[in-house]
Amino acid sequence: MSVFADIQFNIQLQKVTFCNYQLTIDDKKMKLSFPQLLQLRNKINELTTAENLENIIQNENFVLLFIADRKDLVFLEVPKLLDLKEEISLCFYSYL
Repeated sequence: MSVFADIQFNIQLQKVTFCNYQLTIDDKKMKLSFPQLLQLRNKINELTTAENLENIIQNENFVLLFIADRKDLVFLEVPKLLDLKEEISLCFYSYL
């Protein structure tokens, strides 16, 4: 029995098939290939450096981010941006 069985998370990354993933942010579902996931991870890591987070917080406090080769546009506030970074990191750490 899972402790998190009744909790609905706002951001989920699931492996659908080999090298295909589904990213869910709130109610929006996006399909990603592995190269798109790597590109997203690099962008998220770039945005969540200490200097960039400080700039985001001081200016507009949100990020507009294109995902999956500019097919989808998402609005992420800083807490959701950090949640997305954690979810992507967990996806890669699960294969170690």
